[in-house]
Amino acid sequence: MEATAPKSAAPYTDYRWASAWKLAVPRLWIALLLVILGFLVLYPVAMLTYGALTNEDPVSGSGQGTISLSNFLAVLSDPAVRRATWNSLVICTGGTAIAVVVGLLFAWTTVRTNTPMRRFIEIAGMLPLFVPPLVAAFAWGLLGSPRTGLINVAFKFMGLPLSVNFYSTAGMIFIFGIYYAPYVYMFTASALKNMDPSLEEAAEIAGVGPFRTLFTIVFPLITPAILSGTLLSFVVMLGIYGIPAALGTPAQISVLTTYIYGLISWSPPNYNAAAATSVILIAVTALCVLLQQRIMRGRSYVTVSGKSFRPKQLDLGSWKWATFTFALAYLMLGVILPTIALLIASFKKFLFIPDIGALFNFSAYSLSHYEQLFANPLTWRSVINTFEIGLVTAIIGGVLAFSISYTVYRTNLAGRRTLDIISTLPVAIPGLVVGVAYIWAWIGLPLNLYGTIWILALAFVARFLPDSVKSLSTSLMQIHKDLEEASQVCGVGVLGTIRQIIVPLVMPGLISSMSLLFILAIRELGSSLFLYVSDTIPMAVLLLDFYEGGNVGVTAAFSLVQTLLLVAVIGLSTVVARSFATFSK
Repeated sequence: MEATAPKSAAPYTDYRWASAWKLAVPRLWIALLLVILGFLVLYPVAMLTYGALTNEDPVSGSGQGTISLSNFLAVLSDPAVRRATWNSLVICTGGTAIAVVVGLLFAWTTVRTNTPMRRFIEIAGMLPLFVPPLVAAFAWGLLGSPRTGLINVAFKFMGLPLSVNFYSTAGMIFIFGIYYAPYVYMFTASALKNMDPSLEEAAEIAGVGPFRTLFTIVFPLITPAILSGTLLSFVVMLGIYGIPAALGTPAQISVLTTYIYGLISWSPPNYNAAAATSVILIAVTALCVLLQQRIMRGRSYVTVSGKSFRPKQLDLGSWKWATFTFALAYLMLGVILPTIALLIASFKKFLFIPDIGALFNFSAYSLSHYEQLFANPLTWRSVINTFEIGLVTAIIGGVLAFSISYTVYRTNLAGRRTLDIISTLPVAIPGLVVGVAYIWAWIGLPLNLYGTIWILALAFVARFLPDSVKSLSTSLMQIHKDLEEASQVCGVGVLGTIRQIIVPLVMPGLISSMSLLFILAIRELGSSLFLYVSDTIPMAVLLLDFYEGGNVGVTAAFSLVQTLLLVAVIGLSTVVARSFATFSK
């Protein structure tokens, strides 16, 4: 009788292949995400560091490839760099201090007090977040110009011996503080909502007054949120180019971002010094992150227990009208006054206002600046480019952020911690530095990315990846793992579970995250400055060109157009997200 192979051999072989494939897929998935992040984040930063350590030119590839510290030594010994660094630290520290005070007060007012119209105050506190920094600086330049500013004209009309000048260090500190207070508000308001009110009730029983309780119990217990908001505000301010360019450059006040821009915009451009200065700026922001982590290490701030509770509201009595007035004042400074200034400048034929009566000479107003704006083909080109870049950024960034967030927060795959760290790295890379890094990474390669909208979109995805991952992670962590386990028990695979359960539930958060990316892409200036060409110029860069060209009326008109487009995108995304949320229920 002939020997025959066991019938189970083939199925056993198939089982081994299936098991091997099942083990390989997670590793391939992690490897794919790491390659993408390396392409977007690590490679540009590595090339930037290489440029800082050599004398090679990224455009022509000429120069010396020898590694040395000569560029760093030259930059550190330059008095202009030391002055720019000092100015950056002073302005960002002052702006952060104002942002913390305003943001904390807003959060406490809306969450823990009986101030009237708290919902209105909450909206008012967030509005400045959506005003592009260059638009805010330009508007306050119109309001606070030392000779023709609208505020100074009003002071003169009222006979007050007062004047303001926002083309100054103090002016920039004020604007940074006003427009970045929402960052502190977002962190601290959430912490206050989750804090157990029994702690305050115990203090009240012990006879401790409400304001003493605020400073000895409430604020100390939300220290993590305060530090996180403070750190984020400082790091964001450190990398902003629009405000220092609009208000600091005319007053010859240099900061690190304007100094880096000058190094590349001068003729001939000094790419190596720009790279070295950029690495120094990354080091400063990274130091802030490490300092925050060191401060938080080993300290306990647990305030949320398993039992349910409602945030305690403090009865302010007649003081509630003081907090309400503060909210109105902030809305006036952050939104209403700048909008009025832009409206006047965009409709007034000539921005010469010798006295208050000139504002009411209606024959001096026309649509000429808007006609000039929309007759310029670059205007339409920039709007189309911005929307194309925004859509590409939102789609690629949204898909990538979901992939990273799901892998990090919903799986136990080896390597997910590395993914989390790399995706968070851009927090310490200012927008202008991202632009410099992408010059070094892509301008000399045969892929022909430079000069297309793709390099701008990829730079934006890398720049705002931490924001989108953070936004999506919150939505993912709200979904209980029992839903996935039940799906797997029913025989549905991982991809099927993601498609049928996770994606529908997280869709409102995904829409919000993609909308955030789109909005940030419309606002972004720093990352665009070195990556655009005439055919790919975005709105933010064209607005800067109008401003530097001295055409105040057209600049004001374009500022309003850009702001209205942002408002429209925000409104549309809110409606879409709510529709998905309703449908998912």
